[in-house]
Amino acid sequence: MSWFQKEPRPDIWETAGDEPLGDIAAAHRIRDICAAAEAIAEKMRAPGGRGAEKIRAVDAARYEAAIKCALEIAMNISDDAMRDASLGQIIRLCVKVDHLKTARVLVRAIKSEKARTELTAEHPVLRDQDAAS
Repeated sequence: MSWFQKEPRPDIWETAGDEPLGDIAAAHRIRDICAAAEAIAEKMRAPGGRGAEKIRAVDAARYEAAIKCALEIAMNISDDAMRDASLGQIIRLCVKVDHLKTARVLVRAIKSEKARTELTAEHPVLRDQDAAS
């Protein structure tokens, strides 16, 4: 009965706008991408049952696509404070899924010392490696 099967809606990071985003619109888009990817991160962390490996592989690919899109948008933000806030959202998402290597690299990309300190205080796992390097 293929009548009732719907075409899956594309994820927010798959729908690309052709118009260039301003800093505020880019920050909002990153926030929306991170919110959508957070649901995927929760599913990835949950214990799986039957057929969980295939589902996790699909979820991991979707998560990586979301992070990649968010980082590409963040690179185009010219305002340092907005870029730092957007990177903070991406870092929190990386920590949630234990992608600490990516999170640590992004912590070093934050220009504001205050924002970096707040993130490392919120996630001590990032502080330990950041102090060692």
